[in-house]
Amino acid sequence: MHSLEALFCAVDDFCQVFEPLWTQQLLSDGTKRRQRQSRLSLSERMTILIAFHQSHYRNFKAYYLQTVTHTNSPIV
Repeated sequence: MHSLEALFCAVDDFCQVFEPLWTQQLLSDGTKRRQRQSRLSLSERMTILIAFHQSHYRNFKAYYLQTVTHTNSPIV
């Protein structure tokens, strides 16, 4: 994909179909699990990961800090 917006739209369309089917297929062993809401949706997280794999970066932390959050702090 050439555009980040086009990539997000394709991933979001996929997640709209996949996520309900996935939650329906999850097996429960009887233990209670937390269902916390995350700050980013599944499609947003997947878009970031796909864009990372399409980029020239070698580690995710550098990609995330410099591209996603736009900080120029040194990597520790």
